[in-house]
Amino acid sequence: MGEYWTYLEQWSPELAAAALQTLRLTLLSFLVAAVLGIPICAMRVADNPALRYFTASVIEVVRGLPVLVLLFLLYFGLPTLVPDLRWSSNACAIIAFGVQGGVQLAEVYRAGLGAVDRGEKEAFKALGLTPVQGLVHVTAPQAFRVSLPPIGNYLVGLLKDTSIASIIAAPELMLRAKDLSSSSFMPMPIYILVALIYFVMSYPLSMAVRYAEHKTAKA
Repeated sequence: MGEYWTYLEQWSPELAAAALQTLRLTLLSFLVAAVLGIPICAMRVADNPALRYFTASVIEVVRGLPVLVLLFLLYFGLPTLVPDLRWSSNACAIIAFGVQGGVQLAEVYRAGLGAVDRGEKEAFKALGLTPVQGLVHVTAPQAFRVSLPPIGNYLVGLLKDTSIASIIAAPELMLRAKDLSSSSFMPMPIYILVALIYFVMSYPLSMAVRYAEHKTAKA
């Protein structure tokens, strides 16, 4: 048992640093997804039917692809077609998670906009507000309250899904755990510790999402 405690003292700083890398990867991927989802949503609800159908088709295709396939396409496949587009594993992970998250959040945004009562939209027109002003001051705040819980759930899932990025050697928690497991030949204690670290990171986030759901339900 004493041997495990000795190793634990050695592993903890390295795994803690890797956990911070995981949080950074999660945050950057989420920001890309959150921003990318806005124009995708705008195209999805556009007046042009051709643009709507095209966007809906792209969303279904991207949503239907496992994120691992996107990681392999960006990290291994793209450089064979365009040698100058050889990105780091971390950049490929952020882009892959961001693109797939963008189409998912676009649908969340669309559902939030659809949940706003039609009378609200007609009211801001009656008040003389422009469509942009109505969106910013009337529609978007209400849609955000509806969309907040699924956005939070997506973020919790993204934190756990980033472990897939270890397949392309992106610097994150699971990759460091694999390295330590290979060097120490003690995979079980390491992966138990990693499981605890993931829990410590995800549980407070899950509680925050539940709190947001509770507050929005009362709004």
